[in-house]
Amino acid sequence: MSNHSLIEIPQNANPDRIAEVTRNTAETRVRVKINLDGTGQARLSTGIGFFDHMLDQIARHGMIDLDIEADGDLHIDGHHTVEDVGITLGQAFHQAVGDKKGIRRYGHAYVPLDEALSRVVIDFSGRPGLVMDVPFKSGMIGTFDSQLAHEFFQGFVNHAFVTLHIDNLKGENAHHQAETVFKAFARALRAAVERDPRAAGMIPSTKGSL
Repeated sequence: MSNHSLIEIPQNANPDRIAEVTRNTAETRVRVKINLDGTGQARLSTGIGFFDHMLDQIARHGMIDLDIEADGDLHIDGHHTVEDVGITLGQAFHQAVGDKKGIRRYGHAYVPLDEALSRVVIDFSGRPGLVMDVPFKSGMIGTFDSQLAHEFFQGFVNHAFVTLHIDNLKGENAHHQAETVFKAFARALRAAVERDPRAAGMIPSTKGSL
């Protein structure tokens, strides 16, 4: 056999698993680039330190490369920035998974951190839906308004077209609660978008499309 027939293609070379989306409004300017087959590398700049920390959890524990830049009206508050990052990230995921052939579709994870424990379940169903039960023990985590976690995930599901269930089962420290939520979200994402070798080229639905 001649050597020229043995060409190694990097696992992350599939352009269908990479997406870049820009969203510009009167309130924010957001750019998101993702690689679903990455190594968990992150370049993050939203102007909200704790939010960057949570996005880093998505990259690291989801094994997804994330490059996110956001310039928003933080002189008002973080609402528009956090929501628009969620929207733009959702759009990028929707592009990157493409027709969803060969992915596992479903993912779930439980993640603890000291006294806190959260469960996240996700379905790349093509139908946006969010059920979130996270009774944060504090309104602010650093400069991050804990209510904005819901706005982030709502923006994500509406534009990634996924069904997402998030439950904080235990927790007394708001930082721990948020971190378990974002880490579990990352792990569930990783499982759902992973390629299933037993279903290569197949749409994971009896309908034949998602």
